[in-house]
Amino acid sequence: MSTLRYELVFSDAMGSARDVVTVERTPFKGPGGHPVYTDPSGIIRAEISDRGEVRVLASGGHQEPAQSVLARPLPKTDPADPAGPAGPSAGPERF
Repeated sequence: MSTLRYELVFSDAMGSARDVVTVERTPFKGPGGHPVYTDPSGIIRAEISDRGEVRVLASGGHQEPAQSVLARPLPKTDPADPAGPAGPSAGPERF
């Protein structure tokens, strides 16, 4: 099963981290046949292989291809989520 969320780390030519963007899986496949992930705005789109290879996809005109991007898998749920890892369907509520 594929990862649902990644952090994409964009680095400059010196390898210093510049920007980190969280992307989520979409129902689409990229040109290489791997899942496409996007940020909430839809501007950042990337195809990520099962080996963590990243291909940033253009979402509009005049975009420069990203040179160095690292994909870090994220857990299925956010640990800061008050619903916890099981989510709201974890069982009956108790009062």
